[in-house]
Amino acid sequence: MLDQTGVDARLPLYLQLRDLLATQIRAQKWQPGQPIPSEAELSQTYQVAVGTVRRAIETLMAEGLVERTHGRGTFVRKARFDNSLFRFFRFESADGRPLSPKSVIVSRKLVEAPAQATAALQLKPHAKVIELHRLRMVDAQPVLAENIYLCAQRFKALADKSPEQFGDLLYPLYERECGLIVASARETLTVETVTAAQAKLLGLKEKTPVVMIERIAFGSDGQPLEWRQSRGAASKFRYSAEIR
Repeated sequence: MLDQTGVDARLPLYLQLRDLLATQIRAQKWQPGQPIPSEAELSQTYQVAVGTVRRAIETLMAEGLVERTHGRGTFVRKARFDNSLFRFFRFESADGRPLSPKSVIVSRKLVEAPAQATAALQLKPHAKVIELHRLRMVDAQPVLAENIYLCAQRFKALADKSPEQFGDLLYPLYERECGLIVASARETLTVETVTAAQAKLLGLKEKTPVVMIERIAFGSDGQPLEWRQSRGAASKFRYSAEIR
């Protein structure tokens, strides 16, 4: 029989099971990219019908917590956010080929968290953060400027890394060096005029319009891991949505 501890017993059985599995996923019982038990195993463990298990897993799939691979099983979904900015910013070669920017760490500092970072990362007042300034480059030309903030205590393994060791993608680095996995993110887009310092970094004229994408990245437990602001010329920005 399904253990109803911590779930709403008024819910249909498949939703109770969904809540139990979701809680275990957020507690990292299974890491992103790892398989969860098979439908038969879950059916036996919780003493519910296979159909109930299947509906619970389909709900988890619809919510983006797991994904099914034909012939292999159901896996905790591994988020892929490192290239998500390029849904919004498009960089192409002269002949129209899409280009993937390279990353350069301009500076890395240990600082007291500014107020916005303290709020976004849910830190205590005066907490220390690692502040990264990063440029995204295409053909050796800067196209995006990023300010990234990480809790110094949680990311202390990065404190002694040289800029060259960070590589182009940060989230695999967080997982490899700190054991911290980004599971979801929330992004907010705004338009502003570039500051003098940002204009110099991006090679833009002062007061050029830029799009700023603010992102808070969360772990599987729902706790914020990273706060960043990415800025690029509005002329390179493209938004597309399909509405049905």
